[in-house]
Amino acid sequence: MIAVGFIVLLGLAIGAASLMGVAPVTMDGSWAALGVILVAFIAFFAGGIYIGAALGLLALLAGFTLSDRPFWNYIGQMIWGPSTNFVLVAVPLFLLMGEIMLRAGLSERLYRGLSVWVRRLPGGLLHTNILSCGLFSAVAGSSVATAATMGSVALPYFEKSTYPPRLVLGTLAAGGALGNLIPPGLSFIVYGLITETSVGSLYLAAVGPSILVVVMFSLVVAWYGARRGLGRDATPHEKGERLRSLFDLLPTLALIALVLGTIYTGFATPTESAALGVAGAVVLALFERRMSLRLLVDSMMSTARTTSMIGLILFGAYFLNYMLSSLGISETLATFMSELPLPGWAVMLLIVGFYLAMGTFMEGTSMVITTVPLLFPVVTALGYDPVWFGVVITMLVEIAMISPPDGTVLYVLQGMRRQPGPITDVFAGVMPFIGAYILAVLILMVLPEIALWLPSLLGR
Repeated sequence: MIAVGFIVLLGLAIGAASLMGVAPVTMDGSWAALGVILVAFIAFFAGGIYIGAALGLLALLAGFTLSDRPFWNYIGQMIWGPSTNFVLVAVPLFLLMGEIMLRAGLSERLYRGLSVWVRRLPGGLLHTNILSCGLFSAVAGSSVATAATMGSVALPYFEKSTYPPRLVLGTLAAGGALGNLIPPGLSFIVYGLITETSVGSLYLAAVGPSILVVVMFSLVVAWYGARRGLGRDATPHEKGERLRSLFDLLPTLALIALVLGTIYTGFATPTESAALGVAGAVVLALFERRMSLRLLVDSMMSTARTTSMIGLILFGAYFLNYMLSSLGISETLATFMSELPLPGWAVMLLIVGFYLAMGTFMEGTSMVITTVPLLFPVVTALGYDPVWFGVVITMLVEIAMISPPDGTVLYVLQGMRRQPGPITDVFAGVMPFIGAYILAVLILMVLPEIALWLPSLLGR
């Protein structure tokens, strides 16, 4: 995929340069061999080969056809380096925390408590879908985990309701797309590892954009709710009902305070905070009287499967990125893009369009791992802040997670439906929220202070 992304982006840039009379920079290596790699990737993709294995095979192909170095002598060392990075330990820990919360029933209490506060607003329970996903994202760190967890909790509430199925599924998909954007999103950890950017600063920078996206999603829900009269038939609140609902929110809010509070105050690193979060989730499960050996084993097994998937993609991408970087492709692309007679914002729009197009057929984490090493030098050469770019990339990755026809979150929700219906219901329902998300990205490009004000305020 990195070959496809590179050629598409470079082709667009060369086209723009040609229109302006600028000669493209020549790239070392064999174009014929690079074409072979592209054809090989298309064959891998069409054949359904897993992305991690495809990346590793492409790296071997690039090494044998484009490089004369004995790269096989240091493949082990190349992969061992990132695999022993302390930051990566946070990934399985955050996943484990979310799995324990799901199986302990804490996510159901969260949804029930929030519904009391928003069910009489225009849009009714659809607001609960957005807000519950947002809060659960603050402890799960994963879009798929957020969508799967809150989908399993929310869908039964709507089975006998008058809410349109498309809107129900659309709000759950949009809420799932908050999973990586709201700290402690896993994409920030991967981005920080690749670019050597502070994960703590990335988490701080994500606060403003997260609020912006949640507000925009809520406005979309309110607009549809007002048009269709959704939420007006909600029963009035009973006396003391809101007060009792606070007890349902307390466990999740306490876990959020533990994880994010220790990160933002500097008391713990993101990895250490993830460990504290797991301990907190275990304690909460004990209070709920749901902790058991079976719950712990199931949580660990699910975490191990997801972590293995991420690890294989990460190592394959590191191998491929190293091979292409050793050929000078990253430097050539960065130099060429920075010397284009285009303003920086135009190049950024080109990059945004590139990610939106790629997101229709590629999984989000893979996009970060395989493209950021190529595009990061371009962005920094144009003078953009690495922390700001990390937030933009994460937002684009989240859009990819809900973009038809290959958005992972969409298929997760479709598979969880108890009432039969076509996948086009999910596709149609999420489209207004994709538009709102893209608008949020454009706003962040015009007003980067939305992301940068908090890190600047706290001196990060």
